[in-house]
Amino acid sequence: MDETPEDIAKILGPNEQVELYIRQKIYHPKINIDSVVVTNERIILRHPHTLGLRKDYTDFNYQDIANVVLDKGLVRSTVRCTLRLGGEPLALNDLPNSDAEKAYGLIRENLVRYQAPFTAGYAGIPMGQQAPAAQASRVCAKCGATVAAGQRFCGSCGAPM
Repeated sequence: MDETPEDIAKILGPNEQVELYIRQKIYHPKINIDSVVVTNERIILRHPHTLGLRKDYTDFNYQDIANVVLDKGLVRSTVRCTLRLGGEPLALNDLPNSDAEKAYGLIRENLVRYQAPFTAGYAGIPMGQQAPAAQASRVCAKCGATVAAGQRFCGSCGAPM
């Protein structure tokens, strides 16, 4: 991991910390990327242009990412992030395996941190504290399988409830 450049440090938020900085050429569809910065709040892509005299930045908040996948090769790997709003997935290609594994782990950890309230349970109620109607179940008279409340047919044998 290289030292974080000064221009990246200037655009970080007050509580934002760089967790991983990868400097190399990575080719994303239609975008030439100089480096990737994984922070505790977002992923920042650094785009050089005008012979490296100017740089543009694209960032992806963890709330905007639905899933992350690691495609591991022999020497190089790809970290692919599926975006919630559709479009082209964020692909970090040709990363050395060690950097790709670190990036995948950090992104996965931050996804869990930022998306846990949405997956905690039904209607924001933690699992195990749901209303009795949501927890109630019945037993199928034909096959004896447990059927959730509100189901009109048995999922095992198809018998009407």
